[in-house]
Amino acid sequence: MATSSSRRKQDPYLGKTVAGRYRLEARLGEGGMGVVYRARHVLIDRVVALKLIRPDLRGETHLRAWMLREARAANRVDHAHIVQIHDVGETDDGELYLVMEYLVGTSLSAECTKGSMPIDRAADIIEQMCAALARAHDLGVVHRDLKSDNIMLTVQGGRRDFVKILDFGLAALTRDARLAPKGAVFGTPEYMAPEQARGEDATASCDLYALGILFFEMLTGQLPFRSNDRETLLEMQRKAPAPRPSKIRGEIPPQCEAIIMRLLEKDPAKRFRDGHHLQEELKAFQRSLPSKLLESSPSEAPMAPPPPPPAPTPGVQEWGTRAANFQRILARAYPNGKSPNELHDAAAKLWELASRAARLEGEVASQSRKLDATERRGRALRAELGRKVEDLATDESRSLREAADWHERADTLAQAVRNSSTELEAIKKQVAELERDKAPDVALVKERFQALGAAQATIEVNHRQAEANLAQAERCEARAAELRKQIEDLRGQLQRYSDALENDLSAGRERMAGKVKDAVEFEKAFGQASAILVVGLRDRPECRDLIEELVASDRQSRGLHERRAQSRRASNRATDPTPQRQSNTG
Repeated sequence: MATSSSRRKQDPYLGKTVAGRYRLEARLGEGGMGVVYRARHVLIDRVVALKLIRPDLRGETHLRAWMLREARAANRVDHAHIVQIHDVGETDDGELYLVMEYLVGTSLSAECTKGSMPIDRAADIIEQMCAALARAHDLGVVHRDLKSDNIMLTVQGGRRDFVKILDFGLAALTRDARLAPKGAVFGTPEYMAPEQARGEDATASCDLYALGILFFEMLTGQLPFRSNDRETLLEMQRKAPAPRPSKIRGEIPPQCEAIIMRLLEKDPAKRFRDGHHLQEELKAFQRSLPSKLLESSPSEAPMAPPPPPPAPTPGVQEWGTRAANFQRILARAYPNGKSPNELHDAAAKLWELASRAARLEGEVASQSRKLDATERRGRALRAELGRKVEDLATDESRSLREAADWHERADTLAQAVRNSSTELEAIKKQVAELERDKAPDVALVKERFQALGAAQATIEVNHRQAEANLAQAERCEARAAELRKQIEDLRGQLQRYSDALENDLSAGRERMAGKVKDAVEFEKAFGQASAILVVGLRDRPECRDLIEELVASDRQSRGLHERRAQSRRASNRATDPTPQRQSNTG
């Protein structure tokens, strides 16, 4: 805890304001790509998580591209179980930042360290993750680094274990391989699919494999493949058969184990076709659970406290009060109204700045409301389009699975036709031999001719049925193709809308940043004018009580600010030993 506190004190970014609107309040964590802070939007008082590229990696331009992809990928998906991205941009120093929703909860990895979970709880968590990934895959987004550290369990709407998937930092839009070198192995070995371990491009099926690892881990309290050596672990992912979870925990139902073992197939073609297919199986399994399991409650571990309220800061309204107080002091010092030009100008400056700041505050509030409204409208439309894509993709998945079933039936019949044809040829040879016999066995000849007719009839029936099955498969595939066309059209709409929305938001943020800079300049000028008045009036006896009253008021405000700051630091220290804070650090 002392180490964490000292690190926080040494962090030069704490207390700074990024992009003129995000004040960094606490350091949440650090990962392979970024440092994450709890920050507060100073204009609308919204608590967020803000990620900055690690200082030693700022020269790595490909990491900047990945962070931009993270924002665009997650925003396009826009699912309740995927962390929201509020903003992305660059600071005046050229540092890239990513602003996400701030989550209060516990990581799945922390829960897994406590041992195996109740079966229904694990199934519920996996089903939520599956729903989010199905939407992401429908929209062409693959996570690529799904692991227990990237899953947060929060409380939302009174529901515990509400899943949030974090860190699409390694996510890549499919069909866009420009960001990663060919053959590069990215991800976490313990959760990596065999094809990823071979350096192949990550696909949606890789995410499903990772879900299998997570399901196994939640139910057994351990990973299926373990080794301290990275290469050994990768080799196990590539070739070693997955252990059966029931060997570790005997009460795991066969239906549940079948889902896990199918997810952990080394051949991607043998896994579930897609997230929708998996979700159907998960829901069917959940319905099969006995009522006593359904009634079991999730972990009652206390959640982390919410972030503390902001420290009070002087508002624009107080500027007017301060200007009025200085005017009173100036009038007492110079009742004839003939104050020195420097003091007169400083007092007039205070009134002017207070008036301009009040107007600016209104403009900032209006611009902030517009940005929030634009963001909400965009999120609602993206979610609506996403749901439409999801519905179509669910039907497509079902049609493709039906087509595969019809093809399988047709293949079975085709094999039966081949077997019957072989049998037919053998019968024909027997019949030919009997016909060459000068004294054939009449009963045997009759029996062979009957067998010949039966074989021919079987071939014809199976052939016709195989053709009918193929026709049925083609109809299912044609329906799937039509659904795919509708999906692609919707994805195109979503792409165009997302680009237009991002342009509008970027323009609005730039305007907001300009107004914030103006506000900073106003505050600086206000302080300078106040200092001139204090220096010019503090030695006049008739003004001493008013000056002391003004200084005491300032001191009280600073004291309250410091007490709130100490409260925040104490809150941070109290939560240091626990993992119950967001750490989008990938």
